[in-house]
Amino acid sequence: MINLKNDLQLAKMRSAGHLLYDVLRRTKEIIAPGITTMDINRFVDEQIRKGRAIPTELGYCGYPASICASIDDEVVHGIPSKHVRLEEGSIISIDVTLALDGWQADSCFSSGVGKISEEKEKLMRVTEECFWLGAKQALDGNRIGDVSHAVQQHAESHGYGVVRDLTGHGIGQEMHEDPSVPNFGEPGRGVRIRRGMTFCVEPMIAMGRWQVHQLADGWTIVTNDHSPAAHYEHTIAVTNGLPEILTFPDFQWNSIPKGVNFI
Repeated sequence: MINLKNDLQLAKMRSAGHLLYDVLRRTKEIIAPGITTMDINRFVDEQIRKGRAIPTELGYCGYPASICASIDDEVVHGIPSKHVRLEEGSIISIDVTLALDGWQADSCFSSGVGKISEEKEKLMRVTEECFWLGAKQALDGNRIGDVSHAVQQHAESHGYGVVRDLTGHGIGQEMHEDPSVPNFGEPGRGVRIRRGMTFCVEPMIAMGRWQVHQLADGWTIVTNDHSPAAHYEHTIAVTNGLPEILTFPDFQWNSIPKGVNFI
């Protein structure tokens, strides 16, 4: 069932989203060679709790940390560890969900560790562009397939693989709600988008082929061909016009410069 949010509920989700934006903005500043993924996890957990919010990834279906930290061929759900130190030239995706006053916000960014290759820079840039092209289709009266197709078309035009086993999702008082928001699909198909819907668009794009598998830890998803992957996500709300990016305070659609990382 899809839960449409009223103005009061959207205001609460907006507050949660703004807090998450601030947390991730500060998190990006500490990413550097030598830091462990557990160090990043502790930092994020502290920042969330200082904001009087709850890190809702911690304990979700038994997940053992407050963030997902996925490096290079790890697409999503990488578990932080004190034994994993970031290395120059890698890319890392930090995915975080929090709840403030009972309402959730979810966002992710990919970042280079120190100096990275032009190929990895392009992968991250295109993945972010996929988000903005998809999110711009989240209009009252459109279909989820319009969002999905925009993501897929842009990624595949660059020769990249669009991960099919994982999708975006509705969000509200629960981390995962209806509808599912795939990153591939046909325009004009799928659930009708309506004002008051809130969901996450989150392209997960591989430099190589799209096929993935889960590691023995029961969480980490990696590309089968071990090609690098990038992940970019925001929580959005459907409005009368262009969607509101709840995890990006004061964002204006006419301000998008091409290829800029927004967190």
